[in-house]
Amino acid sequence: MPWPAAIQALVDRHPALGLIGSTPLLRIDALRGELGSVDVLAKVESRNPGGSLKDRPVLRMLLEAVSSGRLTPDRVVLDSSSGNAGIAYAMIGSVLGIQVEIVIPSNASLERKKRIAAHGAKMIFTDAVQGYDEALREVRRRHRADPDRYFFCDQYANEGNWRAHYETTAEEILAQTGGRLTHFVAGVGTGGTITGVGRRLKQHDPGIRVVCVIPDEFPGIEGLKPLGSLDDIVPEILDETLIDERVAVSIEEAYDMCQRLARYGLFCGQSSGAYLAGVRAVARREGRGTFVTLLNDLGERYFSTRLWDA
Repeated sequence: MPWPAAIQALVDRHPALGLIGSTPLLRIDALRGELGSVDVLAKVESRNPGGSLKDRPVLRMLLEAVSSGRLTPDRVVLDSSSGNAGIAYAMIGSVLGIQVEIVIPSNASLERKKRIAAHGAKMIFTDAVQGYDEALREVRRRHRADPDRYFFCDQYANEGNWRAHYETTAEEILAQTGGRLTHFVAGVGTGGTITGVGRRLKQHDPGIRVVCVIPDEFPGIEGLKPLGSLDDIVPEILDETLIDERVAVSIEEAYDMCQRLARYGLFCGQSSGAYLAGVRAVARREGRGTFVTLLNDLGERYFSTRLWDA
C-alpha cells in the first residue's frame, strides 16, 4: 500500500498493519456454465487481518488522523458501523494504542460483536429496526455532546475512505486484470468502495460499467444501504454519477448465493452473496465480458444469523 513518508513511518513501526491490502483476485467457478462468455473474478478481502474489506479505509483514515495531529492519545475514536468497520477500528486502534467506541445496530452478528470486544473497544447499541442510519445519528449526538473527548472519524464523509480504495483496491484490480475488465459490481455501505474503485476504473477506461447492488429496505443485507427512501442518509462521499446501473437483490438471493459459493469452497458473508447475485443478474443479460466484484468478509462472521440455517 503506497503511503506518504509520515504515514509509512507509522506502518513500519507496526508490522501487523502492513498485512492490510494486496489481496488475491480469484476466478469464481460457481457461476461458470450459466453465463456464456463471461468471466467472473472477485477480490478475496477476508485475507486482510481484520477479516474484511474495511481494514483498508479504516487504516488510511486513522493513520492520516494520527500523522496530522488530529487524533491524539487522549482522544477516543468514535464512529458507527454495521460491524466490519467496527472490527477494523478496534483492531487497528489496539495496535496504535488508541481507545475506540463503536455505535452499532443491535442486530449485528454476535461473532462481530465478540471480535470488536476482543480488541478492547467499547460498543453502544442502537435499535435494529431503525437500521444503520440510527447508529450514525447516535454517533453525531455523542460527538456533539463531548467534542473534546471524541475524534469522530466519520467514515460516511471522510475522504480517506474512498481514497483508500482508489489508491489500493482499484490499482490492485487493474494490475491483476491487466486493465481488461468490463464491469465492476459492488454496493453502498459508506459509499467508499464504489466511489473509490469506480472513479479509478473509469479514469482507466470510461467504458467500464459500475453496477450498484441495492438490498431490501428491511430486513436488509448487513453492510449495505438500500437508498430507496427519502429518509435514508446518503453518504457524503458517495459519487452517484459513477453508477451506471442499480440492481435489486433480496436477502434470500444473497443467502442462496452464499450457500452456492460454499459448495465451491468459498465461505463468505451475505454482502458477498449479494454482490455475486448482482453479477449473475447483469451477466445473464450481457452474455459476455469480465466482471469484477468483492468477497467482503468471512462466512464464520454470521453463524449466529439465519444465513447458514438452510
